[in-house]
Amino acid sequence: MASTLKGKAAKTKVKDKTPAEIQITAEQLIREAKERDLEILPPPPKQKISDPEELAEYQLRKRKAFEDNIRKNRLSIANWIKYAEWEHSQQEIQRARSVYERALDVDPRCITLWLRYAEMEMKNRQVNHARNVFDRAVRLLPRCNQFWYKYTYMEEMLGNVPGCRLVFERWMAWKPEEQAWLTYINFEVRYKELDLARTIYTRFITVHPEIKNWIRFAKFEERNGFVSNAREIYEKAVEYFGDENMDETLLLAFAKFEERQKEHERVKAIYRFALEKLPREESQELFKQYTIYEKKYGDREGIEDVIMNKRKFKYEQDLQENSHNYDTWFDYIRLVEGEGDIEAIRRIYERAVANIPLKREKRFWRRYIYLWIYYAIFEELTAEDLERAHEVYQFCLRLIPHKSFTFAKFWVMAAKFEIRRKNLQAARKILGTSIGLCPKDKLFREYVEIELQLREFDRCRTLYQKLLEFCPENCSSWLRFAELETALGEYERARKIYEIAISQDRLDMPEVIWKSYIDFEVDQEEFENARNLYERLLERTKHVKVWISFAKFELLASSDETISDSNIAQARTVFERANKALTDNEEKEARLMLLEAWQEFEAEHGDERTKQQVESLMPKKVKKRRKITNDDGSDGGWEEYVDYIFPDDDSVKPHMRLLELAKKWKKQITEAPTTTNESTDENKDSSNSSKHSDEEQSED
Repeated sequence: MASTLKGKAAKTKVKDKTPAEIQITAEQLIREAKERDLEILPPPPKQKISDPEELAEYQLRKRKAFEDNIRKNRLSIANWIKYAEWEHSQQEIQRARSVYERALDVDPRCITLWLRYAEMEMKNRQVNHARNVFDRAVRLLPRCNQFWYKYTYMEEMLGNVPGCRLVFERWMAWKPEEQAWLTYINFEVRYKELDLARTIYTRFITVHPEIKNWIRFAKFEERNGFVSNAREIYEKAVEYFGDENMDETLLLAFAKFEERQKEHERVKAIYRFALEKLPREESQELFKQYTIYEKKYGDREGIEDVIMNKRKFKYEQDLQENSHNYDTWFDYIRLVEGEGDIEAIRRIYERAVANIPLKREKRFWRRYIYLWIYYAIFEELTAEDLERAHEVYQFCLRLIPHKSFTFAKFWVMAAKFEIRRKNLQAARKILGTSIGLCPKDKLFREYVEIELQLREFDRCRTLYQKLLEFCPENCSSWLRFAELETALGEYERARKIYEIAISQDRLDMPEVIWKSYIDFEVDQEEFENARNLYERLLERTKHVKVWISFAKFELLASSDETISDSNIAQARTVFERANKALTDNEEKEARLMLLEAWQEFEAEHGDERTKQQVESLMPKKVKKRRKITNDDGSDGGWEEYVDYIFPDDDSVKPHMRLLELAKKWKKQITEAPTTTNESTDENKDSSNSSKHSDEEQSED
C-alpha cells in the first residue's frame, strides 16, 4: 500500500516549476466569462393564450403564486402592490380593490399603498372611488402632504373648483407648512380670486409670521397694483416685529418698495430708521444699499450723511474689536458732536466712559481720564446742563483709585467748575479733599493760585506751610512762598523763608534758592547781606560759576549803579581768590572758564599791567594721546584729547621748557634756512626726543 502511494506521488509530482510564458489573471477570466455571456440566463418562452380555459388556468396559476408569496411574507408591501397591479392589468378592478383593501388591513399607514390605490381608481375614471380613497387617507394621515396635493390636483383637473377649495380649507385647518399655503394662494390667483387670496395671505402670516412671508404678501399686493395695501403690510410688519426682532431684510425690502414708487423721502426715512435701530454688525447690506441709493438720487447733504454713517460703522467695528481703544472713542465723539444731537452725543460719552481700564496703573488711565474731562465740558458748555456736569465730575472723582494714583488736573477742573457756579465753599472742599487724599505739588499750586485771585493771603500762607511740610525739598515751593511775601512787602518774612530753605539738608535745586536769595538781597540793596551769602555759599561749594557771579556782584554792588574803583578792586580780588582756589582743581576747563571771564573783565576795566598779568596765567592748549581700554579689558587703541597746561603748575614746568625749545627751533628754521645741516639735525633730534618722551604736540 505504501509503495502504491509512493508511486502515485512520483507520477503527480511537478517536474518543471518555471512560470508559463503567458500568465492568465483573474481579470482576464472575468472578462472572458462576460464576453461569452455565461451568467445570463435565457428569457422564458412567450406563452400565447388562445382560449378562455387557458386564460383561466394562467390566472389561477398566477393568483396561486401571488397568494403563496403573500403567505410567505405577509408584511412585504411590494408583493401586495405587484398582486394588485397584476389584477388591474387583467381588468379585474374589483379583485384589485380587494387586494388593496387586504393590504391596507396589513399596513394602513403605508403612503405608497394609498397613492397606488388612488391612482388606480383615477386611471379607471372611478372619481368617487378615488375621492373615497383620498378622504380615508387624509383622515388617517392628515400630515402627509402628498395626499392633499394629489387630492386638490384631481379636483382641479376635474374642474370642481368649489370642491377643490373645500379640500384646501380642510388642509389649511391642520396649519401645514408654507408651501401648502402658497399652493392654495396660487390656486385662487389662477382663478382671479384676489380677495380670497388676500384673506389666505392674512391667515398665512398669522400661522407662519416669518419676515419672508410678510414680504411675499406685500409683493403680492404690489404685483396686483394695490400699492397702499402693500405699504400698509410693510408698516404692520415693522410694528409686529418691533425693535427687538427687527431684521434688515424687511426694512431693505420696504425701502426698495418705496424706491420703486418714487417716494424718496420715505426711502430716506426708512434707511435712517433702520440704521438707528439695527446694530452695526447686522446692517452691513442695508448700509451698502443706502450708499448706492444716495449716490443715485441723493443731494450733497444726503451723500455727506452716508459718509458720516460709513465712518460711524467703521468706528463701531473697531470698538467691537477693542473697546478700550480710547483714541477711536475720541474720533467717534468728535464725529457725533459735528451732528449736534445732544442725546446721541451723551449716549456715546456714556458708552465710552463705561470702558474702565483693566489695570490700576496710571499709564493706562491717562487717555481714559480725558473722556471724563471732555464729557464734563460738553455737559457744561454745549448741553448747558450744570447739574449733570456736576454729577460727571463727582462720579469720576469717586471712580479714580486715589490710593494708587490721582489726576490733579481733574481735581482742579472740578474746583474751578464749582467756582463758575459761584459755589466757593464746594470748590474749597474739593481741593481740600484732594490735598488730604493725595497731596501733589500741582494741587497745592492751583489751590494757592485760586486763593491769591481771591486775595485770601492768610489761606495762601497756610497752604504753603502744608506744602513745605509735605515736600520740604521742593525749591520751587520755597521760591513761590518767598516771592509771595516779597510781593506783599513782608521782607523779613521772605528773608526768614529763604534762611529756612537754604538750611534744609536736601533740596532738589539748591543753586536756584541761593541765587534767588542773593537777588532778593540785591533788590533790597542789602549788599553786605548779599556778600555774606556769597561767602556762605563758597563755604559749601567752589564752583566756578559761583566765583564769576560773586565777581560780577562786587563789580555792580553800588546803590547808584555806577562802577567805582573800589568795586573794580573788589571784583579783581574775587577773581584772584577764585584762581587760587581753583589751582588744585582737576577740572581744568573750570579754571579756564574763570580766566576767560577774568580776561574779559580786565579788557573792560583793567590796565596794561593787569591785562598782562591775566595773560600770563592763561594755559597752553596741547593735544595728547592716551590708551583706550575696552570694557572687557582688551586694548582699544589710542585716542587724541585736548589738555591745558597752566604756567604756574609745577608738575608741568619741565614740559613747558621742552615746548619753548621746540618753538625756538621752529623759529630758527623759518628765519635762517641757510644754517648748517649739522646744527639743524641737532635741534631736530632734541625736539623729537622731547616730543616722544612727553607724548605731546604743540599747537601752531
